[in-house]
Amino acid sequence: MDFAGVDSLDGDRVERRLRTAPEELTPEEARSVATTLLADGAFSEPYCEWLPTWYELALIAPVRYCDWRLRRVAGAVADRASVTATAPRFSRPTDVRIDGAPALSGVSGFRDRFLLADSLLHLEWFDHVAAADGIEVPDGLVTRAREESLSYYGGGRDRLSPDVRRFQRHLFADDRWVRRVDEAYDLDSALFGVWEGLLRDERRRLGQE
Repeated sequence: MDFAGVDSLDGDRVERRLRTAPEELTPEEARSVATTLLADGAFSEPYCEWLPTWYELALIAPVRYCDWRLRRVAGAVADRASVTATAPRFSRPTDVRIDGAPALSGVSGFRDRFLLADSLLHLEWFDHVAAADGIEVPDGLVTRAREESLSYYGGGRDRLSPDVRRFQRHLFADDRWVRRVDEAYDLDSALFGVWEGLLRDERRRLGQE
């Protein structure tokens, strides 16, 4: 998306230091890592609230455990570098109205809820983490992406504007991250496969519009 500051941190170097010598992380790198971990940990519980109740009930315990683990690691990284980091407050269905109606009134089924949740929460995740990384995301783009995406995925809008569509196409690229996690931990998870497929299909569809 050509945002200013996108090269302010060397991602490969940060990953290498985190794996082999976390004490060598600079304050800027440590803040980036800690913020990302906190955002990752805080992401899933509100996400579950956008999905069917059976899904939320099945995942709430492991989701909270993962959040606890990630907060511990993030705290250690931040403390070592004497920096502070925060997690974003992600939107829940009770916080949102779409085209004047309750957030979930215009969607039904797992797929529609999944895509609506991802279009909003991943945008909020990126906006928060990007700020910690020194990436300048235009406020106007974030505001428009939120408004358009909510109406497109959960209301009456029939298309996204070109720049918002491109932005969301990048955000839906999480299918690659899901696949890497599944492979790295040898999970062979059917659930991860569902997530990957939904994200991949939507990313490709947005690229074809």
